[in-house]
Amino acid sequence: MRVFLDANILFSAAKSDGAVREFVRLLLEHGNDCIVDNYVVIEARRNLAAKDPSALAQLESLLKRMHMSPAEAPGPELRLVNWLPAKDRPVLAAAIRLHCDALVTGDRTHFSAGYGKVFAGVTIYSPRSLAEQLFD
Repeated sequence: MRVFLDANILFSAAKSDGAVREFVRLLLEHGNDCIVDNYVVIEARRNLAAKDPSALAQLESLLKRMHMSPAEAPGPELRLVNWLPAKDRPVLAAAIRLHCDALVTGDRTHFSAGYGKVFAGVTIYSPRSLAEQLFD
């Protein structure tokens, strides 16, 4: 499965050796492709630099095991993401553009209305809901 990881997933996986890091580890160990782009990586780095600079090394270590794509301006998929706030649209647009099966985000404020829904082949999941589907 091709799984696009939002910046908050990267942040959480880098910041603490907890459930989100374990979730990412399981994704990778079970042969899933973890996909990120510059947009989410820059946001994760910025937030870690502000809140826990010591976790930046862990982020870089995690990123070495993921597929990185350059950020691009949304194209025709923009019409599918306009229900999101402007700052979140590039995240779902990238998952669509990169032909991912899933977008994993912990951003309940902006993405929860899309949890479990499919947008151009991309299903939006919380970390827990995808873990339950894949690992239970």
